[in-house]
Amino acid sequence: MREPWREDILGPGFAQRTLDLGRDDGEPVVATLVRHLPTAFARLTGSWRDVDVLYVHGWSDYFFQTELAEFWTDRGARFFALDLRRYGRSLRADQRPGDVHSLDDYDLDIAAALAAIAEGLPSPRRLVLLGHSTGGLTLTLWAARHPGRAAALILNSPWLEFQLGPVGRQALTPLINARARIDPLGPHPVVDLGFYTRAQREVGSLPDAPEGWRPERGFATHPRWLAAVIDGHRRIADGVDVGCPALVLLSSRSTPPTRWLPDMTRTDSVLVVDDIARAATRIGALVTLARIDGALHDVFLSADAARHDAYAVMARWADGLPRG
Repeated sequence: MREPWREDILGPGFAQRTLDLGRDDGEPVVATLVRHLPTAFARLTGSWRDVDVLYVHGWSDYFFQTELAEFWTDRGARFFALDLRRYGRSLRADQRPGDVHSLDDYDLDIAAALAAIAEGLPSPRRLVLLGHSTGGLTLTLWAARHPGRAAALILNSPWLEFQLGPVGRQALTPLINARARIDPLGPHPVVDLGFYTRAQREVGSLPDAPEGWRPERGFATHPRWLAAVIDGHRRIADGVDVGCPALVLLSSRSTPPTRWLPDMTRTDSVLVVDDIARAATRIGALVTLARIDGALHDVFLSADAARHDAYAVMARWADGLPRG
């Protein structure tokens, strides 16, 4: 039986729907689709009224960026956000948050979301994929495996390369893969010291999350999960083709997350943005790179000036997309 739409935790104007994904590792799993629809006036007059946007969050995260949704619906697009299995609205008691064997496993989550988005449509609409961090890596790989499905791909600080760079990734991959085979759910050292969360709080962009959905120092990680991510990085390094125009939004600078520095409120303290910029040249034939001065890891959660710059860049780029 198909689950109905019901009001979301974000309040009026936002609805959510549970998507049954069957079983994974012997336990039932679901994804959750959140939608925000344009007003009748925006549907008639908006320049993007033939667009559906699908957003996918990053690691240790869920969808809560109402301003991002309204940016699209004010221009006539329908906006949808997907909380993947074992994240946010889709996380169930006793599940390992974010656990996955391969990033390709999310094909089922994305397929269920696209089926729900397409219900009742008289004709196909342009699909814009919008992914942040690990969600950006996931959507990049998905688009490359499903050429022609997306009209555009927008990546917000996508995790396209390991923080130690290509050489470090290649050196560690055999060890990571061996641990994933021998001890797939073994512990990892805690490397997130909470500085990124602090930076978001200091710029005033982080709302209170429901218990367990967005811990200050991130979810515990395991060898199997890290091997899945590293394999995604390898595929990006080998070169993929997303088959559509891509916009990559990054901060202009990174700050290593080894100790708290006030500069973390104006930089990416999660990824090495120069490495991500280089990796972005490997994802397709038409890639636009935008470096946003003063941006955080999530450019749309930055302080006002950087956030407004990011939205302005995205608007200009999206207005230039081919129609049809």
